[in-house]
Amino acid sequence: MVYHIFAKIFRMSEKVTPYKGSNLDKKQQVTQMFDTISNEYDGLNRVISLGIDVKWRKKVVALITKQHPKNVLDIATGTGDLAIQLAAKTHAEITGVDISEGMLEVGRKKVAQKGLNNKITLMVGDSENLPFESNSFDAVTVAFGIRNFEDLEKGLSEILRVLKPNGTFVILETSVPTKNPYKMGYSFYTKNILPNIGRLFSKDRSAYAYLSESASKFPYGEALNNILRQIGFNNVEAMPQTFGVATIYKASK
Repeated sequence: MVYHIFAKIFRMSEKVTPYKGSNLDKKQQVTQMFDTISNEYDGLNRVISLGIDVKWRKKVVALITKQHPKNVLDIATGTGDLAIQLAAKTHAEITGVDISEGMLEVGRKKVAQKGLNNKITLMVGDSENLPFESNSFDAVTVAFGIRNFEDLEKGLSEILRVLKPNGTFVILETSVPTKNPYKMGYSFYTKNILPNIGRLFSKDRSAYAYLSESASKFPYGEALNNILRQIGFNNVEAMPQTFGVATIYKASK
């Protein structure tokens, strides 16, 4: 209970938004941000992550395929990278939801180009108010989207609600290395290099500064594990990737 209260206070005090001084709430700002950068997102994401994000997604897919799901919900699906990989490696029907129509528009073109319209459905959806009945999905995934939730606990509670009993929940999210020299290198890269790449190549200069800042202040590792347990998830496990710059979390209902 003490941790639960502390974690909630921490998230409230460390709330990061894309556009400081905006009258819009975080959800509206995030929607606006991703709509703005949707056409450039995939290319810049490969550059910023040095392409390693593709490898991380493959590990998420491997965890899901072991469960042999019939249907998978991919939340914050963005341009559909993870949804496409899931469709290619499983026999499941994939539903991707995102609050940004701009990102989904890019994703639908990619899905059509790969001939996966019969396996993937991409739709506008709010992670904190999912338009699905309880116990609907065998598996739920979120890749690089959970830190954009306006209310983390509400979003996680909704995921728990729509996940079937014994279903699998997998998160892929940025995290902070805990050991030097990786910790120092990560700090230098995210504070100095990443925002500058965004400024040079993006029409929305605030977006990549936000993505960097939100990554550094979002709870990770055992902190996020404990939040997942408080929500009601079981068998929670964190698996750091590439010296801890990202972490894969696996849990069940």
